[in-house]
Amino acid sequence: MPEAFLQIEDLGINLSGNSIINQMNFTIKKNTLTTFLGPSGSGKTTVLRAIAGLNTQVAGAIRLDGEEIHALPANQRNIGMVFQSYALFPNMTIFDNVAYGLRVQKKPAAEIEQAVMEMLETVSLAKKKDAYPDQLSGGQKQRVAIARAMVLQPKLLLLDEPLSALDAKIRVKLREQIRKYQQKLGITMLFVTHDQAEAMAISDDIIVMNDGQVQQQGSPMDIYANPANLFMAQFIGNHNLLTGAELRQLGFQSARGTAVHDAAHYIIRPELFCPTASTTETSVPITGKITSRAVLGDRIQYRFKTAAGLKLKVELLNQEEPLPMDSDVTLYVQERTIQKVGATNA
Repeated sequence: MPEAFLQIEDLGINLSGNSIINQMNFTIKKNTLTTFLGPSGSGKTTVLRAIAGLNTQVAGAIRLDGEEIHALPANQRNIGMVFQSYALFPNMTIFDNVAYGLRVQKKPAAEIEQAVMEMLETVSLAKKKDAYPDQLSGGQKQRVAIARAMVLQPKLLLLDEPLSALDAKIRVKLREQIRKYQQKLGITMLFVTHDQAEAMAISDDIIVMNDGQVQQQGSPMDIYANPANLFMAQFIGNHNLLTGAELRQLGFQSARGTAVHDAAHYIIRPELFCPTASTTETSVPITGKITSRAVLGDRIQYRFKTAAGLKLKVELLNQEEPLPMDSDVTLYVQERTIQKVGATNA
């Protein structure tokens, strides 16, 4: 197993006398993009700032590449940071903005020229090197801010909701570019967002936070398919969350080969409903009526009320005639796809 590149042990953070983070622990691997995901107020940015050295009321250990950096000032941690605001110098050209940190480090002019132009090529802004920030779009400004941080070759690059000020289409394009930069340059990144789709799309690993605690850490598929607790089951994705008693009402006696327990909680993912029964797997038929539907491009989202009165979310590919409204419909769910909340993946 790869050794932890960033290791957080028993992290505690107090702000204005209030305990915001209490004994938090996690690790991230080198050359990966890890995302902090969670609702507003969960502590994501607070932890990021502690790693960067911008919060001083911090207890516990912060180790980066084997070195304890807890006591080091921010400018000695070799950590880059990209903020939600671009924070570009308006009176400097794009070249000079990106070169700023290297000049502070008193690098030779020829080295600065080469490094800056290579980085501007990486973010596809070499032709804008003589422009000023107010001549760029929001997405271009954020690429400049990212280039300015990456050109310093930090051991770790922290990005605090860098796309939140951009419109939806530009966000999707820029998040793909950030992932490309990370993979091309082999940078270790820690990215903060409250956008689940964003986290799922770009991350090697996701750390989900709530109320100052890590709720679950894992790959995008793992945290989606195997929620560790009720918060995860309700926060991630669009799951149908049912008690064991409700699952029995639908006709399930077991989930992944294990008997259903009335007091336990289970999830049925909306996309795992099928209009036909499987010929190779045990499928349970569920009869009810479609009460609403919404076309979402490649998918159709349904609200499905069962004969037992349970209301379920169903998503099917938009490839055939939509299911009829207010008529009896039978859908099928394979028993092996039912996941118990808190259970490990079989």
